[in-house]
Amino acid sequence: MPADDVGARPGALRTAAAMALATHLGPTLAVTTVATLLAVTADVGPARTVLVAVAVLAGQASIGWSNDWLDADRDAAVARADKPTVQGLVTPARLRTCALVAVVLAVVTSLALGPAPGVLLLGVVAGGWAYNAGLKRTAASLLPYLVAFGLLPAGVVAAAPGTPVAPWWLVAAGALLGGAAHLANVAPDLEDDAATGVRGLPHRLGATASALVAAGLLGAASLVLVLGPAGGPSTVGWLALVVAVPALVVAGLAGTERFRSAAFPAVMLLTVVDVVLLLVGGGSLG
Repeated sequence: MPADDVGARPGALRTAAAMALATHLGPTLAVTTVATLLAVTADVGPARTVLVAVAVLAGQASIGWSNDWLDADRDAAVARADKPTVQGLVTPARLRTCALVAVVLAVVTSLALGPAPGVLLLGVVAGGWAYNAGLKRTAASLLPYLVAFGLLPAGVVAAAPGTPVAPWWLVAAGALLGGAAHLANVAPDLEDDAATGVRGLPHRLGATASALVAAGLLGAASLVLVLGPAGGPSTVGWLALVVAVPALVVAGLAGTERFRSAAFPAVMLLTVVDVVLLLVGGGSLG
């Protein structure tokens, strides 16, 4: 192997890893996984499930890359060491190019599923870009999350044969989960954001109030997913509430010294419960 190739390979691997991290890898993989599993439980079909997975992954990657591209100057100003642009591993120009390519891929794969699921899934992408482009700095920062995460299950369900309409409770639960995700996702960055002029809803509420509202949204999602489907709560639903209620109480005590350390695990437990209920709800649509 030529010496130049040996030296270039580690650099290429670092760049690839940095690009993956710049998608906001954790949330991107989580959203894509949930959408894919929902497509499986909703009987979308193997080939179309793959299209759903690619469309959602491309859309989420474009949102993550556009976020780090548009925020490059802000991240540098507060020395965000976790950001690949601040580390010098990728340039904003490269992120911009990749974000635009990913959007094109998201458009092609989403519309390949049909007009209705295509438009709904692209609405998710539009919500993420709108947030990055400026809504994150306003009191309406919660809105794109509510809309995008409400559209996501609607788009996945509509990808099934016959283009079924997702029930209201599935859409409402997705929106509530999205709102909670916004509040939880922004919490670690409140000080850095404030230092660079970002004043979204969580910044106006403060850390404690944001945690309480996030817990409330997750609890509301649990109730909607258990009580919303026709026929009354299932056994799984009742078991979920048995877990969710005490977790919600602990999460709601985030502002107290005694329970503050337990609040984050309680919120994570509520999130897992709601995702399971969401997937079970998708399986009941067939």
